[in-house]
Amino acid sequence: MSGLIKKIGWPRLIIGLFLTGLFIACPFVGVNIQFAVNDVMGRFGMNLVLILSLVPMIQSGCGLNFGVPLGIVSGAFGAVCSVELQATGFMGILTAMLIACSFAIVIGLIYGNILNRIKGDEMIISTYVSMAFVGFMCLLWVRLLPFKNPLLLYGFGGSVFKPQIPLSNHWAGVLDKVLYFKIGPVIEVPVGLFLIGALCCFLMWLFFRSKLGTAMTAAGSNPEYARAAGVSIDKMRLISVVMSTSIAALGMIIYYQHYTFVQLYMTPINLMLPTVAAILIGGAAIRKATITNVIIGTFLFQGVVTVGPMVAGSAFGDIADALRLVISNGMILYALTRKEQR
Repeated sequence: MSGLIKKIGWPRLIIGLFLTGLFIACPFVGVNIQFAVNDVMGRFGMNLVLILSLVPMIQSGCGLNFGVPLGIVSGAFGAVCSVELQATGFMGILTAMLIACSFAIVIGLIYGNILNRIKGDEMIISTYVSMAFVGFMCLLWVRLLPFKNPLLLYGFGGSVFKPQIPLSNHWAGVLDKVLYFKIGPVIEVPVGLFLIGALCCFLMWLFFRSKLGTAMTAAGSNPEYARAAGVSIDKMRLISVVMSTSIAALGMIIYYQHYTFVQLYMTPINLMLPTVAAILIGGAAIRKATITNVIIGTFLFQGVVTVGPMVAGSAFGDIADALRLVISNGMILYALTRKEQR
């Protein structure tokens, strides 16, 4: 038993038990448990690929990617471009993914070269880079992008983007509806959403068993050995940053199609800490992360920040936003102050 607890880790065990307790408490405080399960499944599926995007940079030694808003903004850019082009259905979401990933590759190359110049301070610099880039994109959303679709823009501003762009008439729920079925009157199972997440996880697993993936891991875990073996540390780091930014952009398209809205302006910054917190809850360290860490962390984090506010709000009043902040920032603090680097 002690070996199993050590393998799982006390933090994940405690959070898992806490989440179980929240589900048990649901009927006693008037929360529909079927609705809670449905919401947790949806949030798990829509966030999985975004959180998966952190793995390459962690494995290459770049640390926790506090620059994930660059990928999030790239996803938003691809999404609004597809709306501008009036692309719908599967063609619409594929268009959004193609544009988002292309934009993310360019941004990732610039971002990666910056991080290669400041080794050792990546997490600090990436935070400032992401804030600066989000601020720059806010200027573009307000005045400088030549988009014309009235669904995107305020009528009085001419070129001022709305903070939320609805996708209901374009490609909202396209992936969710693939093999979709219901359990009972409330629980909806978006099989397509889970399948795309599982596919991305599988491809990531395959990548880190390839020659390139092994070299990337070696560059992060033992740079001296990797360098002696002929591995270019800077090249591995650059590839990991481009991968991370591109996968985050892809993850945001998946996120948006389930959420049914594209969110602009400062929203990418708001998603930064929850994304990092989730993979840390799953057991990742600053220089090591696995697919298992991503899956467990996404489920536990999204479960607690979804069901916790429901139960607390029903029992004590509406404290949802405060509770989410406490959880995400608490997990970040825990991860950055622990000594072990597993």
